[in-house]
Amino acid sequence: MHKSFIVLVLILAGKIAMAQSPVGIWKNLDDTDGKEKSHIEIYEHKGKLRAKVIKLLPAATITKCDACTGPNKGKALVGLDIVWDLQKNGNIWEGGQILDPKKGKIYDCKIEMDGKDKLNVRGFMGVSIFGRTQVWYKVK
Repeated sequence: MHKSFIVLVLILAGKIAMAQSPVGIWKNLDDTDGKEKSHIEIYEHKGKLRAKVIKLLPAATITKCDACTGPNKGKALVGLDIVWDLQKNGNIWEGGQILDPKKGKIYDCKIEMDGKDKLNVRGFMGVSIFGRTQVWYKVK
């Protein structure tokens, strides 16, 4: 009986931890007009989280990263990695970067689940207080 209880607790803890993972498909809303712009897939690569645009929605105003410099200049947004190198630290994934395709700028990034269907995505320069947070919503 005691061993069965321990196994049950471990299984439930694993399910809770997996339920809080940001891996999946999310939609983002534009900061200025509030319209849904794209679907973004968050996935794991070599133990770190990355995210790429997988679909542009009708309200999307840009389709290429024309404001980008370097290798991303002029690349189509669909298929473009916009978040990379996030590492889990408790309930937060941090230490990575995020690309703002509208401005072509790269910022430090951290993300945190807010319940099971919302994700707080924070881009900042150096210190987290110097940034902004977008809320992404789980695509069902």
